[in-house]
Amino acid sequence: MKHFTNGLIVGVLGTVAAGLGALLTFKKSVVDPIEDQEQKFEDNRKRAMRKSRAAHHG
Repeated sequence: MKHFTNGLIVGVLGTVAAGLGALLTFKKSVVDPIEDQEQKFEDNRKRAMRKSRAAHHG
């Protein structure tokens, strides 16, 4: 019975570790690039607004 319990604990911990690894990999490969692109769009929009305002203050 002791071997079964140890095996069950190791199996559960391994499954949890694999799940966390999959989530972190998904975030790094899918979510972070989307957030980076959104940040670039936001920075570009701010830059365009500043440029537009500066052009009309003559």
